[in-house]
Amino acid sequence: MAGPLIDPLIECVANFSEGRDAATVRAIEDAIASSAGVLVLRAERDTDHNRSVITFAGPPEAVSEGALRGIAVAVERIDLRRHQGVHPRMGAADVVPFVPLEGATLEDCVAIARRTGQEVWKRLGVPVYFYEAAAASPDRRQLENCRRGGFENPKIVPDLGGPAVHPSAGACIIGARKILIAFNVNLETDDVSVARDIARTIRASSGGMPFVKALGLPLAARGLAQVSMNLTDFEQTPLHEVFDAVQREAAARGIAIAGSEIIGLVPKKALEDAAAHYLKCENFESGLVLENRLARAQNIVGRR
Repeated sequence: MAGPLIDPLIECVANFSEGRDAATVRAIEDAIASSAGVLVLRAERDTDHNRSVITFAGPPEAVSEGALRGIAVAVERIDLRRHQGVHPRMGAADVVPFVPLEGATLEDCVAIARRTGQEVWKRLGVPVYFYEAAAASPDRRQLENCRRGGFENPKIVPDLGGPAVHPSAGACIIGARKILIAFNVNLETDDVSVARDIARTIRASSGGMPFVKALGLPLAARGLAQVSMNLTDFEQTPLHEVFDAVQREAAARGIAIAGSEIIGLVPKKALEDAAAHYLKCENFESGLVLENRLARAQNIVGRR
């Protein structure tokens, strides 16, 4: 007997340019959650970055509507003319990527990104850039190309609206992409030049590790410097290898690791691979994880 059909499931990892006003972040989260069928999985904010990340999932149309509602609150409540933070940003609702999960494809997410972008411009008057798989041209695939110059001095015109960005809300960068891991490593130093040097050494664009994007940022509130990274293909360049590389580069400069953090959510496989690596487990495979074995057994029973 076949198991039940699975409705397409889409994830959205929306980044907003507010990390200090808890009430504003909560209002954005509530707006997203008000879309029927959306499940908010995690909301987090950072005062140094002055940025929040809200991760949510659900059926395609529900996730698109949830994103629109969250963007609308951000446009209403965030004024980039008064915004300061160490993280680059182009908009109040800065980056809104759609990610395929169960029963969905990257092409599905491209269609959702394009529809959502059209509504952002139509409903809110906020110009839109499309990036990654939803990009209108190859030179706009990379997020950093769309965001170059920031809110104050955009280097390229938006794909929808413009040519000028919204006077207080900037522009929204909307895309479709595979799962990535946002991973930060904090250094036991307040010298941001060290973090920037390490970031330059390890990132792909400087000839470092494939599928790694990295910046060095100051964390003034904590008295630390941070290597802030996006791992765009964790199966090709695993999480633990990136951590080891940062630790190795820091040690070469006489700097210890203060800790690391994951922003948003992380695929289980990335943590399983890291555990196997650090435990030096010779017989590791995913079936050794209790929950994985139970899920497989339940799936087999469900198909009988």
